[in-house]
Amino acid sequence: MTTQQLTEQIKKKKSFLCIGLDVDLNKIPKHLLKEEDPIFAFNKAIIDATHHLCVAYKPNTAFYEAYGLKGWKALEKTIMYLNVKHPEIFTIADAKRGDIGNTSSMYAKAFFEDLAFDSVTVAPYMGKDSVEPFLAFENKHTILLALTSNAGAFDFQTQMVNKHELYKQVLETSKSWHNSENLMYVVGATKAEYLADIRQIIPDSFLLVPGVGAQGGNLQEVCKYGMTNAVGLLINSSRGIIYASEDDYFAEAAAEKARDLQSQMEAILSE
Repeated sequence: MTTQQLTEQIKKKKSFLCIGLDVDLNKIPKHLLKEEDPIFAFNKAIIDATHHLCVAYKPNTAFYEAYGLKGWKALEKTIMYLNVKHPEIFTIADAKRGDIGNTSSMYAKAFFEDLAFDSVTVAPYMGKDSVEPFLAFENKHTILLALTSNAGAFDFQTQMVNKHELYKQVLETSKSWHNSENLMYVVGATKAEYLADIRQIIPDSFLLVPGVGAQGGNLQEVCKYGMTNAVGLLINSSRGIIYASEDDYFAEAAAEKARDLQSQMEAILSE
């Protein structure tokens, strides 16, 4: 999917919502545990109830890898279901990979070719030769961890290097990498005050913004400082949507939470 196609979906749906599919079997409705594949059954119900309200889904691969082969099969079924039923929706493998070049090439092949995700999250710590193998795939996107929403982000990301915060060095340097036009960036919603500076460095790139909802990020603040003329934002909510209820009507409850965010986004877009 191209960024132009993604932007068109945002305009059509009046939404820039991304829903995180982080499935924990201890949190899903108990009746689903009787299903042959409870993870996929949960995802399918969430997707069926919310697909018209969002433009992206983001499975965090750790929540699937934790269940071994069954979990990986559920991830495969989930992405196949999305690609067949809702090919217009942008898909993100939240895998946070990053390794030397030949290993990164294999990671990229796994997520882009085998699983057919539109994008994958990547850690930049090992530099360009660990990221460029992902960037080599046409119409696929590499979402670079820039400034994350966790408390430990301050351990390294905001430390000064050559009179600049490290995350700014990452942003600036990444623009010189081959096929950098395929880059997007993760910026946590809890770091909204940093967005104005970030937009000085990458004025047009899409930002994946986790942390709205359960982590306390403010949607209006993020949009105030981070939105571009083409929107340029994907706002992710995971737990706040998918675990809205544990009863038989969990999918409807998730849709209500998603609709609330989508309505706020529609209002922002109309301003």
